[in-house]
Amino acid sequence: MIEAFHIEALAQVSPAWPVIIGGLIAAIIPNFTLRKALALVVPVLALVLWFNPAAPGTYGIIEFGGFTLETFRYDPLSRIWGLVFIIAAFINAIYGLHEKDRLADTMGMIYAGAGLGAVFAGDLLTLFFFWELTAISSVFLIWGARNNAAYKAGLRYLAIHILSGVLLLAGAVIRASETGSWAFDETLTIETTGGFLIFLAFGIKCAFPLLHNWLQDAYPKATITGAVVLSAFTTKLAVYALARGYAGTDILIYIGAVMTAFPVFFAVVENDLRKVLAYSLNNQLGFMVVGVGVGTELALNGAAAHAFVHIIYKALLFMSMGAVLLRVGTVKASELGGLFKSMPATAVFCLIGAASISAFPLFSGFVAKALTLAAVAQEGHVIIWFVLIFASAGVLEHSGIKIPYFAFFAHDRGLRVREAPANMLIAMFLAAALCLWFGIFYGNLYEMLPFPEAALYYEPYTFDHIVGQMQLLLGAMFAFTLLVRFGLYPEEKRSENVDFDWTYRRFGDGALRWIWAMMDRLTAAIGNVINAVGRKLGGRMFEAFSPIGALSRDIPSGLLAIWTSALLAVVLLIAYLAP
Repeated sequence: MIEAFHIEALAQVSPAWPVIIGGLIAAIIPNFTLRKALALVVPVLALVLWFNPAAPGTYGIIEFGGFTLETFRYDPLSRIWGLVFIIAAFINAIYGLHEKDRLADTMGMIYAGAGLGAVFAGDLLTLFFFWELTAISSVFLIWGARNNAAYKAGLRYLAIHILSGVLLLAGAVIRASETGSWAFDETLTIETTGGFLIFLAFGIKCAFPLLHNWLQDAYPKATITGAVVLSAFTTKLAVYALARGYAGTDILIYIGAVMTAFPVFFAVVENDLRKVLAYSLNNQLGFMVVGVGVGTELALNGAAAHAFVHIIYKALLFMSMGAVLLRVGTVKASELGGLFKSMPATAVFCLIGAASISAFPLFSGFVAKALTLAAVAQEGHVIIWFVLIFASAGVLEHSGIKIPYFAFFAHDRGLRVREAPANMLIAMFLAAALCLWFGIFYGNLYEMLPFPEAALYYEPYTFDHIVGQMQLLLGAMFAFTLLVRFGLYPEEKRSENVDFDWTYRRFGDGALRWIWAMMDRLTAAIGNVINAVGRKLGGRMFEAFSPIGALSRDIPSGLLAIWTSALLAVVLLIAYLAP
């Protein structure tokens, strides 16, 4: 949109392509330094292409097999999502500079590029292609941990995301057969079969309640850098898809409200701090889904703003825990504490991420979350508003306090390790700086939103809003302090908490074992029947054809003449009918 950057020759090129092509090139580059340089360059090239369109519109149209594929739809909604994906790709590349893993470098770039491609997709077929590419490329960031738990979690992750893609394709085909359109736009509805299947596909990737367990299962088992990369793209792509196709769908308000509330209880008792962040991710997605469900200009601005800042501060929190995992070898709260003495910079960056996700004034979460809360109140959803307030207090407890407290301050266990590598600190610094920048200079964020006029009329820093938010935050902090002081806070101990996936994994395991046993019995029964029939038929044939059988006995001449005549008649008939 900035004329000085317009390059006509590149007008049709989506920002996704240099990132994907960079990943493919990285796959054949053995030199570690060149791969890392490429990982830093391709987001910059993508940013140039992001600036390049002279005006909103659809570019990069490809005619293929009778289909029209729109690879670069550039409008206010895709614009803000595309920008934050590019920022995330660049920061992630810096964070992973110390890793010498060619597969991770390759798949990290392809995954980021696929996320960009899906955001800029203008039709359902193009969306499907990039949708599945995100699934296939991202699973290697889990398998990159190279242990049995990561391998199994990766298989489950891949299965659920391939299912999402299958539902998306099936819904798109059904919709096209009914309407003749492959458009990926606001005409989607859950009231048709095709539209509902597409909605379900988006819901799986967005980690709707009861469909969310892939997130908590896979992200904590990913590599140190992989978890940071995963936190940026998949779920926020799903929020974008919902905003693009299902804005104003009322059921999303209630789905989102549940998403904000239920993770609080799991996160409180969870010992693995990266898994706590995974539950927190569910909580934050809920706010965005509520905004999409409300569907007004202010609400959609809130969803977009929240997605933008969330990608940055959630990455910052995952980066800080990744640094702890690198230096200490664990992120179990029961085994950490006192790390601020040897990792002070990481601790400060973690606190900035915690303040941002908790929506403290002057931090990015404050100015983004306020839009959604205001839109919900404006539309009269009183109960939903109170649920979101409860969830806001909850996120302060488990991400704003629990993460930094148990990692860096509580239970000093005498752990004395080196500070995080320089590249990790630089990446965390950039993310922390953005958290503060957008919290203070929020106009820069608001003017990028899908409906900037509606956003610029909203003022987050009012006396009532600041006082109300600080009362909520201080109340939650006081409650946490009181519970810890009197030993009422759930103890951090080695444990494996059971989530909803236990029901279908347990039931599914039992059902498969029962089906296998029944099939085994059925196969045995069929085999017995076949054997019995075979024995009976074999006995009859033996009676007829054996040396002592019926055909070997003396045959009366009259009967023999009859059989001979019959056989002769058959031969003559065949000869007559033959051409």
